Amino acid sequence: MIIAKPGVDMIRYFYSYRIMEAYQTITALAALAQEHRLQAFRFLVQQGATGAAAGTIAVHLDIPASSLSFHLAQLERAGLIVRVRQSRSLIYSADFAAMNALLGYLMENCCAGQATGVTRQIPACGPACEVQPNETNNERNAA
Repeated sequence: MIIAKPGVDMIRYFYSYRIMEAYQTITALAALAQEHRLQAFRFLVQQGATGAAAGTIAVHLDIPASSLSFHLAQLERAGLIVRVRQSRSLIYSADFAAMNALLGYLMENCCAGQATGVTRQIPACGPACEVQPNETNNERNAA
């Protein structure tokens, strides 16, 4: 629920809020619009809530640690991943809430409002999702 501040026109407040939401979406999509960042994000999604150390990600993507550091910083600034220090290691993991919010924003007005419930048919993804990487939508629906 959005509560407008006293003296602020509700329509203007909503318009500003939508601009901020659009800006966040553009930032996230821009971060993913680079090959190494997209690969890193997908790898972190596969790792689930436990995430992966920066060194593990660098080895998996076969890129130098200095390059990876730059790419992870871009994903973190976009709000798509989180970083936690464990002892001397930095552990990165996908922010599944942010990922689902991004997908929700993109599908907000799916099918010009004619297909009610379409977005409810797409389950929110989380670190414990049961979809196998090679499983198709048809195989999932048949189960």
